[in-house]
Amino acid sequence: MLLDTPSLYFRAFYGVPESVTAPDGMPVNAVRGLIDMIATLVRDHSPTRLAACMDADWRPAFRVAAIPSYKAHRVATDDGAETVPDALTPQVPVIEQVLDAVGIARVGVPGYEADDVIGTLTARASGAVDIVTGDRDLFQLVDDAKPCRALYTVRGIRNLQVVDEAFVGQKYGIPGRAYADFATLRGDPSDGLPGVAGIGDKTAAALITRFGSLAALLAALDAPTTAGAADTLPRGARGKLAAARDYLEVAPVVVRVAQDVPVPELDLTRPAKPRDPERLVALSQRYGLDSPLNRLLAVLS
Repeated sequence: MLLDTPSLYFRAFYGVPESVTAPDGMPVNAVRGLIDMIATLVRDHSPTRLAACMDADWRPAFRVAAIPSYKAHRVATDDGAETVPDALTPQVPVIEQVLDAVGIARVGVPGYEADDVIGTLTARASGAVDIVTGDRDLFQLVDDAKPCRALYTVRGIRNLQVVDEAFVGQKYGIPGRAYADFATLRGDPSDGLPGVAGIGDKTAAALITRFGSLAALLAALDAPTTAGAADTLPRGARGKLAAARDYLEVAPVVVRVAQDVPVPELDLTRPAKPRDPERLVALSQRYGLDSPLNRLLAVLS
């Protein structure tokens, strides 16, 4: 089980009232919410291996170099920091300390997002993989043959949507493993990806279904036109794709999750007992985490 940890702690922050505080009054709603999420996931799905994947770089330079608008609207300051609620910022180090003390593997790699760590660990895995996320970008990793599925949190952690190839096909009208190419065409304003002007969900799905992949679509764009040929682009789409050719050449670097990140070899075995009990007790007392930590430790053991 691979946790898209930033996605989960943002969800926890907005789902648990800020009135949930430590003894000194510091909000710990994201900390408590995430701990309870992990407890629920372990209880309901019993993973044998577990990793909390982190954003060591929320806006990697290689993606910005390809498309400068990538997440640009989320930049808070001149140093490139992400816009994060003031009450959440101090909770992230606490989350990291708690994960370490419990013994849940915490994985982040400089220059890469949590998505890329997830992609790499998925590629390395020899068995089934569950990816817990609220980010549709990770649907591109769904693979029935592995199997790899996404547990999508849009309806809440107790009502997860199980995303497999059939779900992707039914939801978006595309082949089950074509989500990245589909997303490249339609764009994603939440990530600052423009997409192809004039091509929305339906047209993007029709083109990807017809041609099979973005690479095949670009090959058809470059091929001589032959009236009535099955591999010929519709006239309207041809003009729109041609106008967006520069974008289509670089967008896959941004949209596709990396699967070759230098993630160190780690023991992802789900812990049965805390790695650092004394530290965990200190954190629990400092931040008032006895109840959620007891629930988590009970299901881990």
